[in-house]
Amino acid sequence: MLKNFWYALEFAEKVGRTPRGVTCLGQDFVLYRTESGEPVCLSDLCVHRGGALSMGALTGDCITCPYHGWQYDADGKCVRIPANSAERAIPRKARVDAYPALERYGMVWAFLGDLPEDQRPPIPHIPQHDDPSFRAVHYDMVVEANYERTFENVVDASHTPFVHGASFGNPAKPEIPDFRVQQTDWSAEADIQLSPPPPTGLWGLLARRRPRPEYVTVTNGWYLPNIVKLHVRLPIGDLILYDFNIPLSQDRTLVKIMGYRNFFTGSWADANARKRIEKILLQDRPVVESQRPELLPFDLSDELHVRSDALQVAYRRRRTQLIKEGWWVGDDDIVTGDAPRRTATVIASPARRDNPELASAWVHKARTGGNAQ
Repeated sequence: MLKNFWYALEFAEKVGRTPRGVTCLGQDFVLYRTESGEPVCLSDLCVHRGGALSMGALTGDCITCPYHGWQYDADGKCVRIPANSAERAIPRKARVDAYPALERYGMVWAFLGDLPEDQRPPIPHIPQHDDPSFRAVHYDMVVEANYERTFENVVDASHTPFVHGASFGNPAKPEIPDFRVQQTDWSAEADIQLSPPPPTGLWGLLARRRPRPEYVTVTNGWYLPNIVKLHVRLPIGDLILYDFNIPLSQDRTLVKIMGYRNFFTGSWADANARKRIEKILLQDRPVVESQRPELLPFDLSDELHVRSDALQVAYRRRRTQLIKEGWWVGDDDIVTGDAPRRTATVIASPARRDNPELASAWVHKARTGGNAQ
Protein backbone atom coordinates (compact mmCIF):
# COMPACT_ATOMS: atom_id res chain seq x y z
CA MET A 1 0.00 0.00 0.00
CA LEU A 2 1.28 3.47 -0.90
CA LYS A 3 1.24 6.43 1.49
CA ASN A 4 1.94 10.12 0.80
CA PHE A 5 -0.96 10.44 -1.65
CA TRP A 6 -4.41 12.00 -1.75
CA TYR A 7 -7.01 9.28 -1.27
CA ALA A 8 -10.68 9.71 -2.14
CA LEU A 9 -12.31 8.24 0.97
CA GLU A 10 -16.05 8.83 0.51
CA PHE A 11 -18.69 10.26 -1.80
CA ALA A 12 -19.05 13.93 -0.86
CA GLU A 13 -22.81 13.72 -0.41
CA LYS A 14 -22.33 11.16 2.39
CA VAL A 15 -20.11 13.45 4.48
CA GLY A 16 -21.98 15.96 6.60
CA ARG A 17 -22.45 17.07 10.19
CA THR A 18 -22.80 13.52 11.44
CA PRO A 19 -19.36 11.92 11.98
CA ARG A 20 -18.70 9.13 9.50
CA GLY A 21 -16.14 6.37 10.01
CA VAL A 22 -14.09 5.17 7.04
CA THR A 23 -11.08 2.90 6.59
CA CYS A 24 -8.10 3.20 4.25
CA LEU A 25 -4.58 1.71 4.31
CA GLY A 26 -5.68 -0.39 7.26
CA GLN A 27 -6.28 2.68 9.44
CA ASP A 28 -9.61 3.99 10.70
CA PHE A 29 -10.56 7.63 10.11
CA VAL A 30 -13.51 9.86 10.92
CA LEU A 31 -14.89 12.37 8.41
CA TYR A 32 -17.21 15.31 9.08
CA ARG A 33 -17.82 18.87 7.95
CA THR A 34 -17.22 22.08 9.85
CA GLU A 35 -20.06 24.56 10.25
CA SER A 36 -18.77 26.32 7.12
CA GLY A 37 -18.96 23.05 5.16
CA GLU A 38 -15.23 22.22 4.97
CA PRO A 39 -14.39 18.51 5.28
CA VAL A 40 -12.29 17.26 8.19
CA CYS A 41 -10.37 13.98 8.46
CA LEU A 42 -9.04 12.75 11.81
CA SER A 43 -7.77 9.46 13.13
CA ASP A 44 -10.81 7.62 14.52
CA LEU A 45 -9.17 6.80 17.85
CA CYS A 46 -9.43 8.97 20.93
CA VAL A 47 -5.97 9.33 22.48
CA HIS A 48 -7.37 8.73 25.97
CA ARG A 49 -8.84 5.20 25.90
CA GLY A 50 -9.22 4.46 22.23
CA GLY A 51 -12.88 5.36 21.82
CA ALA A 52 -14.15 5.66 18.24
CA LEU A 53 -14.67 9.36 17.53
CA SER A 54 -17.01 8.41 14.68
CA MET A 55 -19.50 7.32 17.35
CA GLY A 56 -19.42 10.77 18.92
CA ALA A 57 -21.11 14.07 18.13
CA LEU A 58 -20.11 17.52 16.94
CA THR A 59 -20.06 20.71 18.96
CA GLY A 60 -19.32 23.53 16.58
CA ASP A 61 -16.26 22.41 14.62
CA CYS A 62 -15.10 20.03 17.35
CA ILE A 63 -15.80 16.32 17.67
CA THR A 64 -16.60 14.76 21.05
CA CYS A 65 -15.49 11.28 22.04
CA PRO A 66 -18.52 9.21 23.12
CA TYR A 67 -16.58 7.56 25.97
CA HIS A 68 -15.30 10.36 28.25
CA GLY A 69 -16.35 13.46 26.35
CA TRP A 70 -12.90 14.62 25.25
CA GLN A 71 -13.26 17.18 22.48
CA TYR A 72 -10.89 17.62 19.54
CA ASP A 73 -10.79 20.52 17.09
CA ALA A 74 -10.41 20.14 13.32
CA ASP A 75 -6.62 20.16 13.71
CA GLY A 76 -6.74 17.15 16.03
CA LYS A 77 -5.90 19.08 19.20
CA CYS A 78 -7.81 18.22 22.38
CA VAL A 79 -9.56 21.37 23.60
CA ARG A 80 -11.68 19.99 26.46
CA ILE A 81 -11.41 17.21 29.04
CA PRO A 82 -14.66 17.28 31.04
CA ALA A 83 -13.25 15.31 33.99
CA ASN A 84 -10.53 17.93 34.57
CA SER A 85 -11.08 21.03 36.66
CA ALA A 86 -11.06 24.31 34.76
CA GLU A 87 -7.63 25.33 36.05
CA ARG A 88 -5.95 22.08 34.96
CA ALA A 89 -4.05 22.42 31.68
CA ILE A 90 -4.69 20.03 28.81
CA PRO A 91 -1.54 17.99 28.04
CA ARG A 92 0.18 18.91 24.77
CA LYS A 93 0.23 15.23 23.87
CA ALA A 94 -3.58 15.10 24.00
CA ARG A 95 -4.28 15.13 20.27
CA VAL A 96 -5.05 12.83 17.37
CA ASP A 97 -3.68 12.76 13.82
CA ALA A 98 -5.38 15.26 11.51
CA TYR A 99 -5.00 14.87 7.76
CA PRO A 100 -5.43 17.57 5.08
CA ALA A 101 -8.90 17.13 3.55
CA LEU A 102 -10.83 18.70 0.69
CA GLU A 103 -13.81 18.09 -1.57
CA ARG A 104 -13.29 17.63 -5.29
CA TYR A 105 -15.05 15.79 -8.12
CA GLY A 106 -17.88 14.63 -5.87
CA MET A 107 -15.49 12.96 -3.41
CA VAL A 108 -13.94 13.85 -0.06
CA TRP A 109 -10.17 13.40 -0.26
CA ALA A 110 -7.56 13.18 2.50
CA PHE A 111 -3.80 13.32 2.21
CA LEU A 112 -2.53 10.23 3.99
CA GLY A 113 1.08 10.98 4.71
CA ASP A 114 3.32 13.62 6.25
CA LEU A 115 4.78 15.38 3.21
CA PRO A 116 4.76 19.20 3.18
CA GLU A 117 2.11 20.71 0.92
CA ASP A 118 4.53 21.67 -1.86
CA GLN A 119 5.82 18.08 -2.12
CA ARG A 120 2.48 16.29 -2.38
CA PRO A 121 1.47 14.56 -5.63
CA PRO A 122 -1.56 16.10 -7.37
CA ILE A 123 -5.14 14.92 -7.30
CA PRO A 124 -5.99 13.53 -10.76
CA HIS A 125 -8.03 15.81 -12.99
CA ILE A 126 -11.54 14.55 -13.81
CA PRO A 127 -12.79 16.95 -16.51
CA GLN A 128 -16.16 15.25 -16.98
CA HIS A 129 -17.29 16.20 -13.47
CA ASP A 130 -17.71 19.89 -14.33
CA ASP A 131 -18.85 19.30 -17.91
CA PRO A 132 -22.63 19.92 -18.13
CA SER A 133 -22.92 17.52 -21.06
CA PHE A 134 -22.14 14.59 -18.73
CA ARG A 135 -24.29 13.06 -16.01
CA ALA A 136 -22.72 11.18 -13.11
CA VAL A 137 -23.84 8.22 -11.03
CA HIS A 138 -21.90 6.47 -8.31
CA TYR A 139 -21.73 2.92 -7.05
CA ASP A 140 -19.62 0.95 -4.57
CA MET A 141 -18.86 -2.67 -3.75
CA VAL A 142 -16.49 -4.54 -1.42
CA VAL A 143 -14.12 -7.02 -3.06
CA GLU A 144 -12.29 -9.61 -0.95
CA ALA A 145 -8.95 -9.03 -2.65
CA ASN A 146 -5.93 -6.76 -2.49
CA TYR A 147 -6.52 -3.32 -3.98
CA GLU A 148 -3.69 -3.68 -6.48
CA ARG A 149 -5.41 -6.71 -7.96
CA THR A 150 -8.67 -4.79 -8.41
CA PHE A 151 -6.68 -1.79 -9.65
CA GLU A 152 -4.79 -3.74 -12.33
CA ASN A 153 -7.91 -5.61 -13.39
CA VAL A 154 -9.49 -2.46 -14.86
CA VAL A 155 -6.49 -1.48 -16.99
CA ASP A 156 -6.16 -5.06 -18.25
CA ALA A 157 -7.91 -4.92 -21.63
CA SER A 158 -7.18 -8.53 -22.60
CA HIS A 159 -9.46 -9.99 -19.91
CA THR A 160 -12.51 -8.23 -21.36
CA PRO A 161 -13.67 -10.83 -23.93
CA PHE A 162 -13.38 -13.65 -21.41
CA VAL A 163 -14.61 -12.22 -18.11
CA HIS A 164 -17.24 -9.92 -19.59
CA GLY A 165 -18.11 -11.94 -22.67
CA ALA A 166 -20.70 -10.58 -25.06
CA SER A 167 -21.86 -7.97 -22.54
CA PHE A 168 -18.70 -5.92 -22.90
CA GLY A 169 -16.10 -7.74 -25.00
CA ASN A 170 -16.15 -9.90 -28.10
CA PRO A 171 -15.01 -13.50 -27.44
CA ALA A 172 -14.84 -14.09 -31.21
CA LYS A 173 -12.14 -11.40 -31.58
CA PRO A 174 -9.96 -11.31 -28.44
CA GLU A 175 -6.82 -9.92 -30.12
CA ILE A 176 -5.37 -6.70 -28.72
CA PRO A 177 -3.57 -4.59 -31.34
CA ASP A 178 -0.33 -2.96 -30.23
CA PHE A 179 -0.84 0.27 -28.30
CA ARG A 180 1.31 3.06 -26.91
CA VAL A 181 1.41 3.97 -23.22
CA GLN A 182 1.61 7.68 -22.40
CA GLN A 183 3.03 8.10 -18.91
CA THR A 184 3.79 10.82 -16.35
CA ASP A 185 5.21 10.49 -12.84
CA TRP A 186 1.71 9.94 -11.49
CA SER A 187 -0.34 8.39 -14.29
CA ALA A 188 -0.40 6.32 -17.45
CA GLU A 189 -2.97 5.99 -20.25
CA ALA A 190 -3.36 4.08 -23.49
CA ASP A 191 -5.88 4.06 -26.33
CA ILE A 192 -6.70 0.42 -27.04
CA GLN A 193 -8.67 -1.02 -29.96
CA LEU A 194 -11.28 -3.61 -28.96
CA SER A 195 -13.81 -5.47 -31.03
CA PRO A 196 -17.21 -4.58 -29.56
CA PRO A 197 -20.20 -6.84 -28.95
CA PRO A 198 -23.60 -5.74 -30.22
CA PRO A 199 -25.21 -3.40 -27.64
CA THR A 200 -28.27 -4.73 -25.84
CA GLY A 201 -31.13 -3.44 -23.73
CA LEU A 202 -31.84 0.25 -23.31
CA TRP A 203 -28.49 1.35 -24.74
CA GLY A 204 -29.01 -0.82 -27.80
CA LEU A 205 -32.21 0.93 -28.87
CA LEU A 206 -30.43 3.94 -30.34
CA ALA A 207 -27.31 2.03 -31.43
CA ARG A 208 -29.35 -0.20 -33.77
CA ARG A 209 -29.88 2.78 -36.03
CA ARG A 210 -26.14 3.17 -36.57
CA PRO A 211 -23.61 0.88 -38.27
CA ARG A 212 -21.67 -1.29 -35.85
CA PRO A 213 -17.93 -0.47 -36.00
CA GLU A 214 -15.35 -3.20 -36.38
CA TYR A 215 -13.36 -1.74 -33.47
CA VAL A 216 -13.96 0.82 -30.76
CA THR A 217 -11.29 2.83 -29.00
CA VAL A 218 -11.18 2.25 -25.26
CA THR A 219 -8.93 4.43 -23.12
CA ASN A 220 -7.56 2.63 -20.10
CA GLY A 221 -5.51 4.49 -17.53
CA TRP A 222 -4.25 4.56 -13.96
CA TYR A 223 -3.61 7.42 -11.58
CA LEU A 224 -1.55 6.93 -8.45
CA PRO A 225 -2.16 5.74 -5.89
CA ASN A 226 -5.33 3.74 -6.54
CA ILE A 227 -7.50 5.22 -9.32
CA VAL A 228 -8.20 3.69 -12.70
CA LYS A 229 -10.13 5.07 -15.66
CA LEU A 230 -12.09 3.23 -18.31
CA HIS A 231 -13.33 5.36 -21.21
CA VAL A 232 -15.57 3.48 -23.62
CA ARG A 233 -16.63 5.20 -26.85
CA LEU A 234 -20.01 3.71 -27.65
CA PRO A 235 -22.00 4.33 -30.85
CA ILE A 236 -24.41 6.39 -28.74
CA GLY A 237 -21.85 8.38 -26.75
CA ASP A 238 -19.08 8.24 -24.16
CA LEU A 239 -19.06 6.26 -20.94
CA ILE A 240 -16.21 7.08 -18.51
CA LEU A 241 -15.76 5.16 -15.28
CA TYR A 242 -13.36 6.22 -12.54
CA ASP A 243 -12.66 3.44 -10.05
CA PHE A 244 -11.34 4.39 -6.61
CA ASN A 245 -9.82 1.20 -5.17
CA ILE A 246 -9.72 1.91 -1.44
CA PRO A 247 -7.52 -0.56 0.50
CA LEU A 248 -9.46 -1.45 3.63
CA SER A 249 -6.72 -3.95 4.48
CA GLN A 250 -4.16 -6.04 2.65
CA ASP A 251 -6.85 -8.43 1.42
CA ARG A 252 -10.01 -6.33 1.25
CA THR A 253 -10.91 -3.46 -1.09
CA LEU A 254 -13.79 -1.01 -1.26
CA VAL A 255 -14.32 -0.09 -4.91
CA LYS A 256 -16.09 3.24 -5.35
CA ILE A 257 -17.04 4.21 -8.89
CA MET A 258 -17.98 7.56 -10.39
CA GLY A 259 -19.58 6.86 -13.76
CA TYR A 260 -20.08 9.63 -16.34
CA ARG A 261 -22.13 9.43 -19.56
CA ASN A 262 -23.08 12.02 -22.19
CA PHE A 263 -26.09 10.07 -23.50
CA PHE A 264 -29.44 9.35 -21.87
CA THR A 265 -28.55 12.12 -19.42
CA GLY A 266 -31.93 12.24 -17.70
CA SER A 267 -32.31 10.94 -14.16
CA TRP A 268 -34.65 8.25 -15.54
CA ALA A 269 -31.57 6.42 -16.94
CA ASP A 270 -29.51 6.49 -13.74
CA ALA A 271 -30.77 3.16 -12.42
CA ASN A 272 -29.92 1.45 -15.69
CA ALA A 273 -26.41 2.95 -15.65
CA ARG A 274 -25.83 1.71 -12.10
CA LYS A 275 -27.11 -1.73 -13.06
CA ARG A 276 -24.58 -1.95 -15.89
CA ILE A 277 -21.74 -0.85 -13.60
CA GLU A 278 -22.82 -3.45 -11.04
CA LYS A 279 -22.88 -6.15 -13.72
CA ILE A 280 -19.28 -5.38 -14.70
CA LEU A 281 -18.12 -5.53 -11.06
CA LEU A 282 -19.99 -8.75 -10.37
CA GLN A 283 -18.30 -10.36 -13.37
CA ASP A 284 -14.85 -9.18 -12.24
CA ARG A 285 -15.19 -9.92 -8.53
CA PRO A 286 -14.99 -13.74 -8.42
CA VAL A 287 -12.04 -13.79 -10.81
CA VAL A 288 -10.06 -11.16 -8.90
CA GLU A 289 -10.87 -12.78 -5.56
CA SER A 290 -9.46 -16.08 -6.85
CA GLN A 291 -6.11 -14.65 -8.03
CA ARG A 292 -2.91 -16.05 -6.52
CA PRO A 293 -0.69 -14.83 -5.07
CA GLU A 294 -3.12 -12.60 -3.26
CA LEU A 295 -0.62 -9.73 -3.15
CA LEU A 296 1.01 -8.26 -6.23
CA PRO A 297 4.60 -9.51 -6.55
CA PHE A 298 7.35 -6.95 -6.04
CA ASP A 299 9.61 -8.48 -8.68
CA LEU A 300 8.47 -8.15 -12.30
CA SER A 301 9.97 -11.55 -13.12
CA ASP A 302 7.65 -13.29 -10.64
CA GLU A 303 4.80 -13.13 -13.18
CA LEU A 304 4.84 -13.53 -16.94
CA HIS A 305 4.07 -10.42 -18.98
CA VAL A 306 3.14 -9.96 -22.63
CA ARG A 307 2.75 -6.87 -24.80
CA SER A 308 -0.89 -6.32 -23.85
CA ASP A 309 0.18 -5.99 -20.19
CA ALA A 310 2.03 -2.73 -20.85
CA LEU A 311 -0.11 -0.59 -18.51
CA GLN A 312 0.31 -3.02 -15.62
CA VAL A 313 4.05 -3.23 -16.20
CA ALA A 314 4.28 0.58 -16.21
CA TYR A 315 2.50 0.69 -12.85
CA ARG A 316 4.71 -1.96 -11.29
CA ARG A 317 7.87 -0.21 -12.39
CA ARG A 318 6.70 3.11 -10.97
CA ARG A 319 5.64 1.37 -7.75
CA THR A 320 9.15 -0.08 -7.41
CA GLN A 321 10.60 3.43 -7.64
CA LEU A 322 8.26 4.75 -4.95
CA ILE A 323 9.03 1.82 -2.66
CA LYS A 324 12.73 2.72 -2.91
CA GLU A 325 11.81 6.29 -1.95
CA GLY A 326 10.07 5.07 1.22
CA TRP A 327 6.46 5.60 0.13
CA TRP A 328 5.35 2.03 0.81
CA VAL A 329 3.43 1.30 4.00
CA GLY A 330 6.14 -0.69 5.77
CA ASP A 331 7.32 -1.85 9.15
CA ASP A 332 7.51 1.70 10.52
CA ASP A 333 3.76 2.11 9.91
CA ILE A 334 2.69 -1.24 11.36
CA VAL A 335 2.49 -1.30 15.14
CA THR A 336 2.13 -4.42 17.28
CA GLY A 337 0.31 -4.53 20.60
CA ASP A 338 0.56 -6.64 23.72
CA ALA A 339 -0.31 -10.33 23.98
CA PRO A 340 -2.32 -11.60 22.25
CA ARG A 341 -0.38 -9.98 19.43
CA ARG A 342 -2.40 -7.44 17.48
CA THR A 343 -1.34 -5.10 14.73
CA ALA A 344 -2.65 -1.81 13.37
CA THR A 345 -1.59 0.66 10.71
CA VAL A 346 -0.76 4.22 11.75
CA ILE A 347 -0.05 6.68 8.94
CA ALA A 348 1.93 9.69 10.16
CA SER A 349 0.16 13.03 9.61
CA PRO A 350 1.87 16.32 8.66
CA ALA A 351 1.68 17.50 12.29
CA ARG A 352 4.12 14.78 13.30
CA ARG A 353 6.71 16.23 10.93
CA ASP A 354 5.89 19.78 12.07
CA ASN A 355 6.21 18.84 15.76
CA PRO A 356 9.11 16.38 16.11
CA GLU A 357 8.83 16.35 19.90
CA LEU A 358 5.32 14.91 19.53
CA ALA A 359 6.09 12.49 16.71
CA SER A 360 5.83 9.40 18.90
CA ALA A 361 3.62 10.83 21.62
CA TRP A 362 0.17 9.97 20.33
CA VAL A 363 -0.99 6.59 21.51
CA HIS A 364 -3.21 4.51 19.22
CA LYS A 365 -5.18 1.39 20.05
CA ALA A 366 -5.48 -1.51 17.68
CA ARG A 367 -9.16 -2.12 16.92
CA THR A 368 -8.98 -5.69 18.21
CA GLY A 369 -6.85 -4.98 21.25
CA GLY A 370 -3.28 -4.13 22.21
CA ASN A 371 -1.42 -0.85 22.25
CA ALA A 372 0.00 1.03 19.30
CA GLN A 373 2.35 3.98 19.67
